[in-house]
Amino acid sequence: MAACGRSEHDGQDSILEPLCFPEQSGVGTTGPDQWCPGGEVVVCVLCSESVPLSDQDRLLKHLLLEHKLVIADVKLIADFPKYMLYWKGRFLEQPVTDFCSVIKTNSEGPAEKQEHYFLLCDVLPEDRVLREQLQQKRLEEILEQQQRERDDNSFHGVCMFCSQEFTGNRSSLLNHMAREHSFSVGLPDNIVYCTEFLDLLQSKLDNLQCLYCEKTFRDKNTLKDHMRKKAHRRINASNRQYDRFYVINYLELGKTWEEVQSEDDRELVDNEDDDWSDWQAHPVCAVCLFCEQQSETMDKIYRHMEEAHGFDLHRLKTELNLRFYQQVKLVNYIRREIHQCRCYGCQERFGSTAEVLDHIMAAGHVMKLPEVSAWDQPQYYFPTYENDALLCALSDSDSETDGTDHSGDVPVIAEDISNLQALKQTSVLNQLLKNRGGCK
Repeated sequence: MAACGRSEHDGQDSILEPLCFPEQSGVGTTGPDQWCPGGEVVVCVLCSESVPLSDQDRLLKHLLLEHKLVIADVKLIADFPKYMLYWKGRFLEQPVTDFCSVIKTNSEGPAEKQEHYFLLCDVLPEDRVLREQLQQKRLEEILEQQQRERDDNSFHGVCMFCSQEFTGNRSSLLNHMAREHSFSVGLPDNIVYCTEFLDLLQSKLDNLQCLYCEKTFRDKNTLKDHMRKKAHRRINASNRQYDRFYVINYLELGKTWEEVQSEDDRELVDNEDDDWSDWQAHPVCAVCLFCEQQSETMDKIYRHMEEAHGFDLHRLKTELNLRFYQQVKLVNYIRREIHQCRCYGCQERFGSTAEVLDHIMAAGHVMKLPEVSAWDQPQYYFPTYENDALLCALSDSDSETDGTDHSGDVPVIAEDISNLQALKQTSVLNQLLKNRGGCK
């Protein structure tokens, strides 16, 4: 049910729908009918009362208290103003009782305390058809809007994370944020009202609000660190405020994207003949320590660092006899020092990352490391960048790097134990015992 009110006869509250505690600020519970701009007006089906669409709850209360009429599942009606106009015309032609179920309250009590309420719902075939037609019309409008946005090459937007400007098609900005900043709101072709969507997200960031947990922070740097460390560079899928920007939420009457997705998942589970042999995982790219160069293979990124920057990680590993976790600490240390605009070789600070990198190259500090005690610290077990694929490619020994097993080069000769007495007399342990006795 979608209406509630107070009975004026007995003074008791009448609750006609489930109650919910208030959700967090910004998490809306609006249905498809409320996704349109708030300039529309909703009229009462039985009198001249009208309210703005954004204030439709007041009209529902009016219907209940003044006309004892309840409309079921209002949140599932795609276009509530048109729905109300349709039934206003029908109620002028025929009485309400021809369309609505009649509910008698206090049926066993005195006649003067009995009341009749009217329920308008999709059990009535005419109401069901009307709801489906409104849903279909809304879907057609959304698909037309989506196609216009897909074909529009006059888009202009700014990245929320690096302020880079993009013009042309909206996909260029969305793909940039997904690729460069690991922030994905989905495939561009699945989104509608893209400009409004991006404006909404930008306003949240401008208000220092995390896009995922929606907490507010004291400054922009704190917010950025929080979103990076907590992996909150994503939107909250439970926030109904975002539903209007995804085409999937318009596909089926009365179903949210979670319900549509769960049905698709069940179909996959039930289909035992699915062949996953052609499935390929997306390759993980490692990033250079000194620039933004990426590579899907570790050999290429090692070669790039050596040729472009003069940094040879393999040589450092050999010279310093670094084990696996020491290499992890070293990489994390270098990443953190550069991120903090500080030369890891001489500890001199600079105003930007570009300046510190220029200094490292010009001063020849690429292969200059501080004392081991400076970077061989427990704090550098933790990655500076959570998705640092370079850490996954570090090897524990030369044998792991070249793929050979050198343990097979060492011969193992079994002792001859056929004559134990002779073995005891010639054993090296006897000589050790004699030497020990002479030292006393």
